[in-house]
Amino acid sequence: MRNRDPATRMPSAEARPIFWSFRRCPYAMRARLAIASAGVEVELREILLRDKPAAFRAASPKATVPVLALPDGEIIEESRDIMLWALGRRDPDGWLDVYNQDRQAGDAFFAMLDGPFKTHLDRYKYASRFDPDQGAMHRDKGTDTLIKFDAILQSQPALSGEILGLFDFAALPFVRQFRIADPTWFDAQSWPALHAWLQAFLASDQFADIMTKYSPWQDGDTGLAFP
Repeated sequence: MRNRDPATRMPSAEARPIFWSFRRCPYAMRARLAIASAGVEVELREILLRDKPAAFRAASPKATVPVLALPDGEIIEESRDIMLWALGRRDPDGWLDVYNQDRQAGDAFFAMLDGPFKTHLDRYKYASRFDPDQGAMHRDKGTDTLIKFDAILQSQPALSGEILGLFDFAALPFVRQFRIADPTWFDAQSWPALHAWLQAFLASDQFADIMTKYSPWQDGDTGLAFP
C-alpha cells in the first residue's frame, strides 16, 4: 500500500466509491485490508459510531460500518461483499484463489465466522453488555473455533492454504478482538501456530497501514484517498 498524508484530499471532480469506515471495527478492518490489497482507490470517510453523520445514515439505513457507495448508486453493506468487490477488480496477491477453488466451502467459512463465532466473540468480549454470567461459556464456545484454526495452521502456513488469503484476512481482525478481551488468558493458551499467525499479522506493515488514524468525516469534506 502506498502511504498518504492523512490531510490529502481527493479531487471532488473525480467519482470514486465512497467507503464509510470506523478504524477499530473488525468488519471495516477486513474491508480495508481487501481494498488496500486490490489497490482500488476509494474515498474513505471515517466516522464515529456514537455520532453517525446524516449522510452515512442516508446511504445505508442499517447504519453500521463498513458501507461502500458506488458511483452508479449501488450500496454494498456487508464487509464480505466489499472484500469480494475489491478483489474481483484486482487481486495481485491471489487472495481469492481459495474461494474460487470451492465457493461452497468459502461461503460455509464465512457463515461460521460471521455467525456463531462472531456471536460468541461479542458475548464474551462485551459480557457486561449482554449477560455477565455467560461470558465464560461464550469464551469457551469461541475457543472451539480457535482450536480448529490452530490445527489447520499447524498443517499448512495459512487458513487459505500455502499463502495468506481471503480466509485469513477475513478472520484475523476477529481473532485480534478475541485476544484483546483478555490478552493474558489468550497468550497462555497452547495454540502455537495460531499465536504465530496472529502476531505476524499484528507486526506487519499491512496491518499498520490500514490502522492509520483519521479525523472523523464532516459534512462538506470530500474524504480521503485510500489506499
